[in-house]
Amino acid sequence: MKKLVLALAASTAAIAFSAAPAAAQDKTKACWIYVGPIGDFGYSYQHHQGLLDVEEHFGDKVETAYLESVPEGADAERALERFARSGCDIIFATSFGFMDPVQKVAAKFPDIKFEHATGFKRDHPNVATYNSRFHEGRYVQGVIAAKMSEKGVAGYIASFPIPEVVMGINAFLLGAQSVNPDFQVKIVWANTWFDAGKEADAAKALLDQGVDIITQHTDSTAPLQVAAERGIKGFGQASDMIKFAPETQLTSIVDDWGPYYIERVLAVMDGTWEQIDVWGGMKDGHVVMAPYTNMPDDVKAAAEEIEAKIKDEGFNPFTGPVYKQDGTLWLEEGKVAPDGEALSMNFYVKGIDDKLPN
Repeated sequence: MKKLVLALAASTAAIAFSAAPAAAQDKTKACWIYVGPIGDFGYSYQHHQGLLDVEEHFGDKVETAYLESVPEGADAERALERFARSGCDIIFATSFGFMDPVQKVAAKFPDIKFEHATGFKRDHPNVATYNSRFHEGRYVQGVIAAKMSEKGVAGYIASFPIPEVVMGINAFLLGAQSVNPDFQVKIVWANTWFDAGKEADAAKALLDQGVDIITQHTDSTAPLQVAAERGIKGFGQASDMIKFAPETQLTSIVDDWGPYYIERVLAVMDGTWEQIDVWGGMKDGHVVMAPYTNMPDDVKAAAEEIEAKIKDEGFNPFTGPVYKQDGTLWLEEGKVAPDGEALSMNFYVKGIDDKLPN
């Protein structure tokens, strides 16, 4: 299988080709751009596992290419256009900040299919969007955190104040509050998706404040490793990070993109690709919980119970009554938040002692 591997140096924003074999005419060419390195062992690593699933499934019928560590913004636009001109039939852009660049480049190349992860703009018929209900897994983590924490306070390392991240924070706290209504979350905004140094510093700051559980919505293994060094329990992000904290990881949200990527590449091959907007969760297999480890049996049972409730009974973490941070009622008893409201979430729920950045 021919495989075009490209590398984009984040520091220089310059595209460099490490290999460039000629594209085969009878192959479908599927291409990915990642916001971080595939060696993050988190979010970008897991997207790359999806690419590998495509290769394994289609064999010689597909050619793949990827760019890693692509900065969001103008560099992403150049990367997308370079891919489009290189013969890609379908391009997966895997970070929220790639959204506007995807719209611009898709307008120039109407015959190429573009798929944007975690965004919402589909300005052109050749743009589809896909996302996962990560917050379902974070609700389960909140339940575990409340049962495991002796102090009743967790540290949360957040990336950027976009709805996806805010949803995760709120779902985590709501899960914790379902066990301990007084549970607290201390938040540090790292303002990066991947910066191991900054993420490690954030973890240290939170641990110095006395939290005894760590979770994160950034992509490196650094926070989990820092917590492990101090004997503090924590959660992995996007991928099963157990090998980096074998004695302290409780579980991890695992993003399983492979089935979706296979389905969409097949749609290009057989000519059935069309614009869609997919938001899959646990019941769809898009969000998978890594094995529950380093916890008592009763905590594991509670985690399995709420996971089953989400998967089998369709329980939505955003089910009322839910109050906003200022005490006003957001969801009445039994009311479930419409997807549109959840996807545009820009407020904290009650119980978070932090100001949401603008």
